[in-house]
Amino acid sequence: MAEDHYEQGLASYACRSSLSRGRVHDEPESPRRNAFQRDRDRIIHSTAFRRLEYKTQVFVNHEGDHYRTRLTHSIEVAQIARSICRAMRLHEDLAEAVALAHDLGHTPFGHSGQDALHAVMKPFGGFEHNRQSLRIVEQLEKRYAQFPGLNLSYETREGIIKHNSPHDVPRNDDLATYHLHEQATLEAQFGNLADEIAYNNHDIDDGVRAGMLNVEDLRSVKLFRIHHDQALNAYAAADARVQINETTRRMINFMILDAIEETARRIRDANVHCLDDVRQADTPLVGFSRDVRHMNGELKRFLFQNMYRHYRVIRMAVKAERVIQDLFHAYMERPEMLPAGTASVRLQQAGDESARARVVADYVAGMTDRYALDEYDRLFNVHARS
Repeated sequence: MAEDHYEQGLASYACRSSLSRGRVHDEPESPRRNAFQRDRDRIIHSTAFRRLEYKTQVFVNHEGDHYRTRLTHSIEVAQIARSICRAMRLHEDLAEAVALAHDLGHTPFGHSGQDALHAVMKPFGGFEHNRQSLRIVEQLEKRYAQFPGLNLSYETREGIIKHNSPHDVPRNDDLATYHLHEQATLEAQFGNLADEIAYNNHDIDDGVRAGMLNVEDLRSVKLFRIHHDQALNAYAAADARVQINETTRRMINFMILDAIEETARRIRDANVHCLDDVRQADTPLVGFSRDVRHMNGELKRFLFQNMYRHYRVIRMAVKAERVIQDLFHAYMERPEMLPAGTASVRLQQAGDESARARVVADYVAGMTDRYALDEYDRLFNVHARS
């Protein structure tokens, strides 16, 4: 098969679908698609993936048509991850599957929504979007008669739960099957890095478009200034909007090339020859060089102070907190207000308050920005139709 030839051409430390740790529920493999391609396809066809179109990155859906959403962000992360893995001779399909799935568990209203839901769920075990993404692909999606969830391969599910860095992963006993002491595959690690590359650079684009960031202030950031100078020198007569696009494009390329070079160096220095060597490494092998890591840190601090703490973003965060928490408490107090459907049935079957809270959290987390706002209006506006 062509797939056998493809995997033979991968680096010795790449993850191979032919050596996958398998799926929870046994099923025949496809004769035409490898395990990670099937994972990717199942994710794309899932309800949770479609909902990402109306879930926020920074700006709420109704604020403009050209801002990033969770869906466009996930596609951009997948593109970056695939490009890196191709250059590194790693398994592109696994990297793409992990990238496309990494935000499935996000609440409406971005990180503000997640923080709000975590606050009300603290007495019941809290809420964390990596774990929620895993719940979606293992339990909540209802597409197949043979099993709950999507029955993804171990490596894709591992990439979901180990997203970001190991210290961010809750080390609960229920996650022991994912061997949290092991590093994730390089494909999953590059998915993490692609996420950071994408949102840092694209938040610049969205921030400038929204009028929250201006070029002069951005030029105080070394990483931006270097590549903005390049864009100005190459395209002095271009429109300012195009110059910003050229700048972020160059920044993304610069960070990708640095990550490839630095990761290759770390692989050599750690004497990595196989996937087991990757898993047993003391620290993640994927990352930026020291200089680029410092420049990226400066950019993140700038965005935090000038964009994520902008009064418009703060105002929306306060609204999001109220919407999420009021919906949660309303459903907990009067569960019969839940529309008839899967969530309503699960809530009736829930045995105790903690189980009921998790059903409500699943329902609220699955909402899009638009649906959450509409539902809030239906429940709390006496003039709105129910």
